Amino acid sequence: MKGFPKNFNWGVATSSYQIEGGVFEDGRGESIWDRFCATPGKVANSENGNLACDHYHRYPQDVQLMKELGVSTYRFSIAWPRLFPKGDEVREERGFDFYNRLIDELLANGIKPMPTLYHWDLPQPLQDAGGWANRETVEAFAKYSAAAVEAFGDRVQDWLTLNEPWCVTWLGYMNGVHAPGVQNLDHALAAAHHTALAHAEAARAMRAVNPNVRVGLALNMTNYRLEDESDEQLAELGDLMDAQLNRWWIDAFLNGTYPAPLLKLHEQRLSKIIRPGDFDKLKVQTDFMGVNYYSDSFIGLPREEDKPLNEGGLFPFPHRMNGTAPGPYTDMGWPVTPDGLEDLLLRIARDWPEIEDLAITENGAAYDEEPNEQGIVEDDRRVQYLRTHLAAAGRAIEKGAPLKSYYAWSLMDNFEWAEGYNKRFGLVHVNFKTLERTVKNSGKAYTEIIQASRKA
Repeated sequence: MKGFPKNFNWGVATSSYQIEGGVFEDGRGESIWDRFCATPGKVANSENGNLACDHYHRYPQDVQLMKELGVSTYRFSIAWPRLFPKGDEVREERGFDFYNRLIDELLANGIKPMPTLYHWDLPQPLQDAGGWANRETVEAFAKYSAAAVEAFGDRVQDWLTLNEPWCVTWLGYMNGVHAPGVQNLDHALAAAHHTALAHAEAARAMRAVNPNVRVGLALNMTNYRLEDESDEQLAELGDLMDAQLNRWWIDAFLNGTYPAPLLKLHEQRLSKIIRPGDFDKLKVQTDFMGVNYYSDSFIGLPREEDKPLNEGGLFPFPHRMNGTAPGPYTDMGWPVTPDGLEDLLLRIARDWPEIEDLAITENGAAYDEEPNEQGIVEDDRRVQYLRTHLAAAGRAIEKGAPLKSYYAWSLMDNFEWAEGYNKRFGLVHVNFKTLERTVKNSGKAYTEIIQASRKA
């Protein structure tokens, strides 16, 4: 695989609620996803993360799987309700003990840990007070982040504050298809501002505890492809979507502001949310940026059968607007667009040269292959997805993109949020009845790619 230096960081990624299980054990508090899953009609097949992959008990086995794959780094998330069950300052030491054991197990096997502090499992008591629409959550998050660094920062250098704040904001507080299931534009805009503020305040709090930590942020990003680039209305919509998804949080930490089109569109609402001095607080040193990329997005001209835009004039999903996306598609219904990853990485390098360290913190595909009679998972489509996207990333590196790390999503099949267990993203197959793990052909292909890059 061309483009990747010998010291490139090869990893896999997971998140706490999707794999850990053990939600009622060792003092863990209720999260918004526990509540959301218990609400009828919210999750496919009424499924939940109560057991998931039982990583909480099987983490030594899972670390051995990582070692078998040959990865040098592991991105996981810390469950906030395990450390602070009510989201206040009352600690649960058994939660701290679990992550201490996990980190030590990783290091003993030569794997560098990279925790994400917030991958969507907000303590439910904080949501009861308004969640990310409540400014007080920013302070609570900063205190939790500082406590995590105090506990684990002697062994962990690289940290991500939040994962995909766009999803937190627009899927959680506007569209309502993710926890906490709110549908309110004012709450969504407040969440958009407060997550940006939380990244900055947490980064400062973490460095106050340990100035040697490196702090990053993981953003889901895409390229918007217009059906007709000469159409002014379509171009305006494309710019708004790009501002909402790609630019909001980057403009915040780099420049202490938000994209002008959105400030204008939501001027009256934001005037009630953004306080004097907030823009100064948004700007913060961000040592690296994570990019979660799955596919490009396509914006088409309106058709008669299209539903109207939601309140605020923006579509809720980045992948499913009314443009005609080329096939093939993954099981999520997303088009496979590997060249888009190269374009996106080069766009970041061009538009934000201040970002000198990029990580692809998620990239993967949902396909449903099961083990055959010989116990082999022949997931050829995922192998192809992996190879073509890594080739695109390699080309971007050769052209100057500052890409230092790649984390495949995901280590193993898991609880896929509102999709339940219907969608499988793993390099490792999980039998959700027996919890048996089987490395798929895609996992074996990833190992070959890693080994080849280290010999290059």
